[in-house]
Amino acid sequence: MQCRPAIIKETSRGLETVDTLSELYSSERVLFFTGKTDSESCADLITSLMYLETKDETRPVILVINSPGGEVRSGLAVYDVLRLMKAPVITVCMGSAASMGSIIFLAGDKRIMLPHSELMIHDPSYGNLNVDHMKPHEIQERVDSLKKTGDELIRIIANRTGRSEEEIRNKTREDSFFTAQEAVEFGLATGVAQTLKEVTDI
Repeated sequence: MQCRPAIIKETSRGLETVDTLSELYSSERVLFFTGKTDSESCADLITSLMYLETKDETRPVILVINSPGGEVRSGLAVYDVLRLMKAPVITVCMGSAASMGSIIFLAGDKRIMLPHSELMIHDPSYGNLNVDHMKPHEIQERVDSLKKTGDELIRIIANRTGRSEEEIRNKTREDSFFTAQEAVEFGLATGVAQTLKEVTDI
């Protein structure tokens, strides 16, 4: 069993052992999204975000992302919540934010890359589409739906980067990887942090 890091904190009840992640969440408003984008992980994240929003609409929320992506609709639900929040949102790419992970990253008002992190954007795809026994029109409907979703993601990336939809479309035809500095130059990120303090200062 993995042991979660903890700290000793002085409270009104004396010294108590406090889970580090819980302390970062409650005191510093830092959240971590470090797995696949699916309905469960995104629902948990949305719940935490909405709780912080109700507690204080003025203090920044820092969302640290290290995600390979996953389900599009679940990721877009997180994106929408982040964009609707009144509290300032700082997204931080730690390691890699790929596919839907990069879309969630783009929701930040400030979008900070750690020095050796990377972003990846691409068109959506079906992971395990089985076309056995499907009629041609049914296959075409799936393809049309996938293209519609791809257009939706392209509009988001174009809007957040200030690039044209055609330029984004050319980038997302294949897996496009960006180093921290390249992400800033392309408009995906707003800065590269050299110290942890710079995460909130940039």
